Amino acid sequence: MGPIAEIALGGVLGAIVGSFLNVVIHRLPRGESLSHPRSRCPGCGSPIAPYDNVPILSWLLLRGRCRRCGERISPRYPAVELLTAAAFAGVVAARGFDDRLILELPFVAVLIAVAGIDLEHRIVPNRIVAPAALWAVAAAVLVASDELPELAIAGLAAFLFLLIAAVAYPAGMGMGDVKLAGTMGLYLGVSVAPALLAAFATGALLGIGIMAREGAGGRKKGVPFAPFLALGGLLGVLAGPELVELYSDRFLS
Repeated sequence: MGPIAEIALGGVLGAIVGSFLNVVIHRLPRGESLSHPRSRCPGCGSPIAPYDNVPILSWLLLRGRCRRCGERISPRYPAVELLTAAAFAGVVAARGFDDRLILELPFVAVLIAVAGIDLEHRIVPNRIVAPAALWAVAAAVLVASDELPELAIAGLAAFLFLLIAAVAYPAGMGMGDVKLAGTMGLYLGVSVAPALLAAFATGALLGIGIMAREGAGGRKKGVPFAPFLALGGLLGVLAGPELVELYSDRFLS
């Protein structure tokens, strides 16, 4: 299989996974089952037929509406599918089609699910973060056993760093963000450093933008931090080793 086919396969897999992530984002915070009932129209409650549930394409063909009642279907659904497809394809393109994908692709899926939930509900669910941390260790045993000490140290360091930040600025982040950062370290190793730097930098830029637009009142406006961590985590997967190497060559050599 050539590189183009591998990237395309990653994108197709991402679109399928993104369809499931939509279920997770919608149902998990509400305490609903992820497996049943089948996906339904939010308007008339009719089950969505399999041919109307093809990632991205069905929403486009139906023009974002239910086939039966015409109720508008949120563009969030194809957006999550498209984002996951692009992220999976990007990971395959940047890191290769190898055994490490069992670490990298589930990690990306977790980041997207957590970001979506935090944006809507302002929570980072333990029901996602805890299994993700366990999977990081299990997958690392299978494909990167020699890196386990580094991954464990990175996870602990990221956890403690965010814990200090949360204690110092409790209005800005919570323990869910702290646990997510620790889990990121278990997947990224030393690449968690540029990931966290990117998260704080983009979060700060948005905060500055909000204050510039809304004045002093913008300081009281709460912004969920998990999406920034997710953005940093994706950067860590796509370019983390290269960024760490660049920093080492420029400043430590």
